[in-house]
Amino acid sequence: MKIKVTMDSACDLTPELLAKYNIGVLPMTIVCAGREYKDGVDFTADDLFARTEGGDACTTSAINVAEFEEFFGAILKEYDAIIHIDLSSEISACHQNAVIAGADRPVYAVDSRSLSSGAGMLAVDAAIMAAEGLDAETIAAKLRELTAKIETSFVIDSLKYLHRGGRCSSVAALGANILKLKPCIEMKNGKMDVGKKYRGSFDINILQYVRDKLQGREDIDYTRIFMTHANGVSDETLENVRKTILECGPFEEIHGPIAGCTISNHCGPVTLGILYHTK
Repeated sequence: MKIKVTMDSACDLTPELLAKYNIGVLPMTIVCAGREYKDGVDFTADDLFARTEGGDACTTSAINVAEFEEFFGAILKEYDAIIHIDLSSEISACHQNAVIAGADRPVYAVDSRSLSSGAGMLAVDAAIMAAEGLDAETIAAKLRELTAKIETSFVIDSLKYLHRGGRCSSVAALGANILKLKPCIEMKNGKMDVGKKYRGSFDINILQYVRDKLQGREDIDYTRIFMTHANGVSDETLENVRKTILECGPFEEIHGPIAGCTISNHCGPVTLGILYHTK
């Protein structure tokens, strides 16, 4: 069985991983100043931050059924089946639309119950299983079990972008900014929840966040970890995060994807999260 693994653009994998595992990406839509763009195609996170800091309002839009139908139809001319991964159905209509578009076709749409590279990890898992010869139905079933074993969290420097996107009240945003709080946002049961609130310098607190998540654990799968970040995080901070990760555990692979427009539009330019499997 020839299987193609696909995902929406909010699943945030590096170009190298996309190429290595032959994973297809369907871009989400970004609406800015009344004009539509495609995430990662004709509009990047750099473009988004330049426009929003200049006063333009940008919003994200789920991939619609017609877009999925066209995307799946083209792939099925060459492949026998599709495993498609979407960000959590609790925060986007993408999964529901993919299910509708894939009905009566050999399309297995999987709700990641996660976002960003947490969902992207499932796409990598699917590609590995497909290469091992598993059939599409078995892969989809295994992926749905794996969703409970993915830990996704990130720390943001400012609540301004979450507030703009309607996911944070004005009072909460103001209070966090006054107190210089850096909240940790965690995915729980497919939804975003607030975890520990760090206070002070982002560059210092992000290293403590990594230790809080990884130190003293015996349930972590050390095969691969993602330190997914927005493009406002410095190279020095990224290198310090990488060193801290390795101090906490013998990870075989460390990947550093840059968050696309969909995630960046809600988190802002100074954001970083670590995403990994548990056993």
